[in-house]
Amino acid sequence: MSDAIMPAQALLVLEDGRTFRGSSYGAQGTALGEAVFTTGMTGYQETLTDPSYARQLVVQTAPHIGNTGVNQADNESTRIWAAGYIVRDAARRASNWRSEGSLGDELGAQGVVGIQGVDTRAITRHLRERGAMKAGIFSGSDAARPQEQLLAEVLAQPSMAGLRLAEEVSVKEAYVVEPSAHGWAGEPLFSIAALDLGIKSMTPARFAERGVRVHVLPAATTFDQAQELNPDGVFISNGPGDPATADRQVEFVRAFLDAGVPYFGICFGNQILGRALGFGTYKLRYGHRGINQPVLDRTTGKVEITSQNHGFAVDAPLDGPTRAPEERFGRVEVSHISLNDQVVEGLSCLDIPAFSVQYHPEAASGPHDAAYLFDRFITLMTEYQTAQSQTAQSQENK
Repeated sequence: MSDAIMPAQALLVLEDGRTFRGSSYGAQGTALGEAVFTTGMTGYQETLTDPSYARQLVVQTAPHIGNTGVNQADNESTRIWAAGYIVRDAARRASNWRSEGSLGDELGAQGVVGIQGVDTRAITRHLRERGAMKAGIFSGSDAARPQEQLLAEVLAQPSMAGLRLAEEVSVKEAYVVEPSAHGWAGEPLFSIAALDLGIKSMTPARFAERGVRVHVLPAATTFDQAQELNPDGVFISNGPGDPATADRQVEFVRAFLDAGVPYFGICFGNQILGRALGFGTYKLRYGHRGINQPVLDRTTGKVEITSQNHGFAVDAPLDGPTRAPEERFGRVEVSHISLNDQVVEGLSCLDIPAFSVQYHPEAASGPHDAAYLFDRFITLMTEYQTAQSQTAQSQENK
């Protein structure tokens, strides 16, 4: 955006009738979605390109946004997925040696409608008190329409609860991420099937750095199709939408759990494991979004600062190991909890090789406290492979 050009008027309208006036940022027009806030002080580009933000209007609590510009290297996917963007102080120019363009220009080029110059602190406090809600950003000529019309348009959109979005953001064709492309020397240690429900590019990179070949698969992939790859493990990614709509993915996971194949899930993958075990899920009041979310690892007593982006959670008992409602999967315990509100942040199966967490251990951007989880999955696959070899050897000796 040129300093000489005054941005057009813009208006943020929330479903309860609260409005905030500002100026346009990025493209002009209308953006509808669920208004949510994220508390990260850095990583705005990774936030915008995270598929988990599909159909959401993102409020940045950090006041100054866009100062380091944008570049191709920091994208977490092929495009901006956030439906709209809400900031207080948009940088007038980018100033960073890695910058390849301005954030405002990138928003405009991708048709993402934003608003700047609004009190994001007041918006965040409102959403914390009232909960995440339907909203709309209207700029340019769209903002000049009567507010009654704008509110009616906001209210007419579907709620996030009940939305099935994983197939919309998932890769259309399978692809492979090779360890050799990420600094690994030698043959891959393992090969995994990763179901893409909105995967971030850094996730398979973290596996590849550790010698794991990753087959990234479309969200609609069946168990039989994935099994043809003969994977050493199965991974379910993060993603947007309501986990209650993911019946296909739940059956996919159950089939692999029945087969005894090691499982690791993050974010949406944690909710999918919870449902596969027979637990329910529910919508949080305003969700957990940002790179400074404190989580307690109940098995070690350590506190991790984590990167999160979820509006739904698993409804599982917090007190000790319990029998999974799907009894064939044995015992399960809540391994991690949020220190802010005691929400389930991880599940660990005690009788089958499966675990999951509600946060993002790849943390791009964000803290690296949870990077050990990739190594934990490798250990789980090693133990599984060893057990298989011992079983085969025992059968040969009979």
